[in-house]
Amino acid sequence: MHVLAVLNRNGGTLRTLDTDALAEEIRDIFETAGHSIEVRLCSGKNIVSMMEEAASDENADVLLAGGGDGTISLAAGLLAHSEKALAILPAGTMNLFARSLGIPQDLQAAMQALAQGSIRRVDIAEADGTFYVHQLSIGMHPQLIRLRERMEFRSRVGKIIASVRAAIATMVRPPKLELELELPETKMLATTSNLAVTNNLYGEGQRLPFTDRPDGGQLGIYITHARTRAEMLLFFLNMGIGRWRKNEQVEIHQANEVTVRVRSGTQRFKCAIDGELRPLPRETRIVLHPKALRVLAPKQESSLS
Repeated sequence: MHVLAVLNRNGGTLRTLDTDALAEEIRDIFETAGHSIEVRLCSGKNIVSMMEEAASDENADVLLAGGGDGTISLAAGLLAHSEKALAILPAGTMNLFARSLGIPQDLQAAMQALAQGSIRRVDIAEADGTFYVHQLSIGMHPQLIRLRERMEFRSRVGKIIASVRAAIATMVRPPKLELELELPETKMLATTSNLAVTNNLYGEGQRLPFTDRPDGGQLGIYITHARTRAEMLLFFLNMGIGRWRKNEQVEIHQANEVTVRVRSGTQRFKCAIDGELRPLPRETRIVLHPKALRVLAPKQESSLS
């Protein structure tokens, strides 16, 4: 198997590491496992062109992407519906998609597991032509990201602290959205402080919101009804212990597609797609593409070739 690795020097925790030494370690681990590998290092400003070039490289069987969640989402979108597989070096803050694939969070352990791993097919979601691996969100989450980006931090811990501060500020003044949701078999109106459309349902009982079935074949549609500070506090507490299905502040639906229409007057909102802020159109169609992404993941009994 020929692996082409692209490491974003400015992405996630890689910005604090010696990426040249890391590249050498990746080569050693994959070559010892019997693979051929080429490692390319780039800066954040060149990541899009470098990823596009790597995704179109006919000699590579696997594209190994190293960086934050934005880097991983970019690579996944380029590989959707192709025969090239995605491997993830989890160097972000949360690494939610990597967690859903069972990839260890320690970089060396992740490299070892991937070098001994196997190819499987998982789902990927798409919003008006933009593919994503974790979630599209409207409301509190984009507001939290916007507030966090105004703060200064230089490390993973600093980013977590900034996220907590931004979450508290968001909880005090949550947004209010009027939405229309059209699912294949129903249409509904929703007044919400946050809408999340996820690439498969979150696992129950997990401290972080990620799916434990990346090939489950359904979008998760999470409508948050919490509005008061007490309701917000309860919502975040439940989220912190991974309680979704029994969370009275959240209404959950699942479907293979949903159209979201914003009915909140002339106020402009943004959405977040895999943690990256983007403009929010008045109407967005979101579709799940079942098993449209090939991934290199740690071996498991249910792995599919």
